[in-house]
Amino acid sequence: MIETDRLRLAPPSLADFEDSFAMAADPETARFIGGKAATREESWTKLLRNIGHWSAFGYGVFTVRERASSAFVGETGLAHFGRGFGGAFDPFPEASWVLVRRAQGKGYAVEAVRAAHDWLAKRQGAARTVCIIHPDNLASIRLAETIGYRAFGRVEYRGAFPTLFERLGQPT
Repeated sequence: MIETDRLRLAPPSLADFEDSFAMAADPETARFIGGKAATREESWTKLLRNIGHWSAFGYGVFTVRERASSAFVGETGLAHFGRGFGGAFDPFPEASWVLVRRAQGKGYAVEAVRAAHDWLAKRQGAARTVCIIHPDNLASIRLAETIGYRAFGRVEYRGAFPTLFERLGQPT
């Protein structure tokens, strides 16, 4: 578990399902993540993947909650999603983050994403990480750039053309 001033990050559990599903089922939240709201089945499969990732790699996507209230804020972490983008992307931990709408605009994303990157760097050393972001998702692009990511290409993925970003093992 990771604790920041305002947040608690923990590996996901089955108890996180309803919160995670509600977030993924929100069409506005899903706009830049596949373009459509997730079904219960898709959310269940994603949760099981996230739980299993911890067993396979010793790290993964965290569930993020407010420390004061334990309210669900979202999910962030680094994982291997096996996207098939090739050697410049797939072998490296891929950062991801998504927050519920009520938690956006409070600085939670930067706080949580920094904490997850710092946690992984302490365990595995500062190393290259990657992420993909829809080009219209300006808030996520700003966040990525804030913690040191830089664009290095584009790829076709699920009917969109997200930008590929890399971060070269620097402190956040």
